[in-house]
Amino acid sequence: MGDIEKQPQQHHIVLPIDHHNLPLTKTQSNFNSKINNQSSLSIILTKIHAGYFRISLSLSVQALLWKILIEPIKDAHILRHIFTMIPSTAFTLLWSLALFTLLTLSFLYLLKCLLHFDKVKEEFFNQIGVNYMFAPWISWLLLLQSSPIVPPAALHYKILWLLFVVPVVILDVKIYGQWFTKGKMFLSMVANPTSQMSVIGNLVAALAAAQMGWKESAICFFSLGIAHYLVLFVTLYQRLPGNNKIPAMLRPVFFLFFAAPSMASLAWQSVCGYFDTASKMLFFLSLFLFLSLVSRPLLFKKSMRKFSVAWWAYSFPLTALAIASAQYAHEVKGIMAHVIMLFLSLISVLVCIMLMIVTALNIRMPQM
Repeated sequence: MGDIEKQPQQHHIVLPIDHHNLPLTKTQSNFNSKINNQSSLSIILTKIHAGYFRISLSLSVQALLWKILIEPIKDAHILRHIFTMIPSTAFTLLWSLALFTLLTLSFLYLLKCLLHFDKVKEEFFNQIGVNYMFAPWISWLLLLQSSPIVPPAALHYKILWLLFVVPVVILDVKIYGQWFTKGKMFLSMVANPTSQMSVIGNLVAALAAAQMGWKESAICFFSLGIAHYLVLFVTLYQRLPGNNKIPAMLRPVFFLFFAAPSMASLAWQSVCGYFDTASKMLFFLSLFLFLSLVSRPLLFKKSMRKFSVAWWAYSFPLTALAIASAQYAHEVKGIMAHVIMLFLSLISVLVCIMLMIVTALNIRMPQM
């Protein structure tokens, strides 16, 4: 009998395919690039918040300080002449940088409102986040006042002022209304140093209105801001149990304590036309609060361990105080007043430059 020949069995080996190493077609490459770009943008939009407008706020008020300091003044003190050596080009570049920063942040936050409205809603109902809703509009008003191309007498100035003030009024009605109508949102329960942003918004609006000659509007916004500031200052000064909820990383916002009276002195000076007794009293109050805070560096020790956008909260109040000191020095024309002006102005500029450098060094692109 013939032997049956055994046929060798064939084994089919399937090799694993690494799709990541395969060459991509042009269509696949463009699709993946689009997905990555959308993911990166989504990460940026979810992380950005209204507190980032501290940057534009600081740059805008810094531009206003430079505009005031480089203006030629008849019979100016010799210390004031130091600032006249600053070229106008430097001021223009600073103002352009502030405008670019504000436009970028406004565009990103607008996209967040459209694509991640739930995150914006959470921020609006946060007792700290809601106060920084005023920051973009304050930045626009400060940028308008320091503008080298739009004079206060121009029609465009008035139209832009109205455009920027309407959101401030809407936020006023919302926040001030809930302070005395809602049980869980009483001022004694939600008050914190960032609550002074609402006051600053009204005072900056008053300052801009007075510069274009709308005295009645200026008095209206000043009275609204100063009335709520008096109540808020007393509430914060008492340190009630409900309003002592500022995290250690956000302690730089304590500098807002002297930002509000500084802006109030400037606003009242614009309404009256000169730096009168009331403006001087508000300036001295802000100077005292500034000295009280800088004499306690341990208060800010924890917040300085790691960089945060909250560091920009140092710059705006310092610059507002420097502007008030410049107006005070111009009124009294004394050597000591000009020394204070020179010291505060240099500190303000140095802090702003250092924050720009540190921020640039700490920018991190989102990881995919």
